[in-house]
Amino acid sequence: MNAHKKFFSKIGADYFILGIMTIVFQAIIINIINVFNPIYLNDFNILTALSALCNYILPFPIFYLLMKRLPSQTIEKHSIDFKTLLKYIAITITLMQIGNIISVVITAILSGAIQSEITNPVHQLINNNNILINLLVISIIAPIFEEIFFRKFLIDRTIKYGARVSIILSAALFGFFHGNINQFFYTFLMGGFFAYVYIKTGKITYPIILHSIINMIGSVLSLFIQSSISNLKTAINPMDLGLLIIYFLIIFLSLLIGVWSLFNYKQAKFNGEKTEINLKYPLNTAFVNYGMIIFIGFFIILMVKQAFF
Repeated sequence: MNAHKKFFSKIGADYFILGIMTIVFQAIIINIINVFNPIYLNDFNILTALSALCNYILPFPIFYLLMKRLPSQTIEKHSIDFKTLLKYIAITITLMQIGNIISVVITAILSGAIQSEITNPVHQLINNNNILINLLVISIIAPIFEEIFFRKFLIDRTIKYGARVSIILSAALFGFFHGNINQFFYTFLMGGFFAYVYIKTGKITYPIILHSIINMIGSVLSLFIQSSISNLKTAINPMDLGLLIIYFLIIFLSLLIGVWSLFNYKQAKFNGEKTEINLKYPLNTAFVNYGMIIFIGFFIILMVKQAFF
């Protein structure tokens, strides 16, 4: 295995260790709670808070030290105007919807094949949580840590191989790390776009903002929309009706702008300006190595387990 494959293998191994750490921390914390008061494990709000602790806060220092061993470089910083930010938000919403459609189709096919519904664990968690917990954990904490893990740490170390390699790698690791089929497709698409934005601007705050907005739509605003729809089934309420009209109008306009932007996005080409090391077979080098194979294999097993067992 050449030096470049070894480099990507170390990255794959580090992210595999991150995945193992989240499981180990969850097992330890759950067993401790189970000893003192197992009733807490039936509270979705507590489970969501624990997921933030075990997935992000506790693994962070160890993962930081692991990634620090690998050489990194600073990406040149550029600011974007508010109009561009709005366009990026529209693209993010569009990619989320495209990914959701793919997920629905794939899970429907698989559910039909196994004669059993493949449920989305995230929907169950969101719908049973307090809105403030969703806001704090899913819309603020998760975007900050995930963008640092899958954009800042990763791209700073792989950008020397070019933007395309960094974007595809960031999208794939981000998608697999969620560990379920329902989330894989839209996290893959959005993860790739967040990687593009980070490379384009050099500022991790922009992907965090985009990530936070999309998570807020799915975990906070969606609860208000569901409540309004439920209320309108019994009586016409101007406030609920107005909220739904505004929501669907924003989504519709976002999709129009997002689709148009994606079809006319000539600026997306970096023309090799970020590439310092040209690889003969970049994707083969990045993915076909021991570390990456172990990482991907491990999370495919988790995805299969979640879907079929």
